[in-house]
Amino acid sequence: MTTVGQDRDPAQVLGGLEDSRSAVRLRTALAAGTAPDPSFVGKLLEHCAIEPDFFVRDMLTWALTRHPASLTLPGLLREVRAERAQARSQALHTLSKIGDRQAWPAITPALLSDADDEVARSAWRTAVVLVPQGDESALAEALATQLGRGERETQLSLSQALVALGEVSAPALAQAAFAGDPGVRAHALATRLLLHDPDAGFGPAVEEAKRIVALAGAPQEGREEGC
Repeated sequence: MTTVGQDRDPAQVLGGLEDSRSAVRLRTALAAGTAPDPSFVGKLLEHCAIEPDFFVRDMLTWALTRHPASLTLPGLLREVRAERAQARSQALHTLSKIGDRQAWPAITPALLSDADDEVARSAWRTAVVLVPQGDESALAEALATQLGRGERETQLSLSQALVALGEVSAPALAQAAFAGDPGVRAHALATRLLLHDPDAGFGPAVEEAKRIVALAGAPQEGREEGC
């Protein structure tokens, strides 16, 4: 692996991360990943937690993936427990890109149900990437407890995670389809539709699920009159 520490000052290379211009910060993160150096890791992690621009954050993650996991994992595992939501979310996103299953124990029930939707969504995606063989069913059950949560984007992320796990999600979805909350039932049904027909599209699946839930909850005489 090429390093820049031999002929360039790391502090000088990363100084651009403090610049007010996102284009400069983006180029700096790109340079840090193009010529990685162990001394970059701490500063890259620090800026993942505070960087306001999505594209710069993504480049910071890429730069971290260019460094050995032995250097990045300890800091990332600390960041998933950080107080700042963005720090947790971006650390989880980076762990998903690294894909090292040594990080699996850090994907706790608390993260899977984090109060911040962005953190929870990152945790769901990362859990699917890191889950060890044999633990998929338990993960599906944990994810199913979040059905009905949030707006469309959050619900789509959860459905995608459950569908990515495959048929092991079916029992948890079947159980959630009988939940007392109609929002949970609709989300579970929509996800089941996607599980069996991934090309159906989330929007149509949700509308069909809502229709099923509405019909199931309608008075019997009302359904007979409508026949």
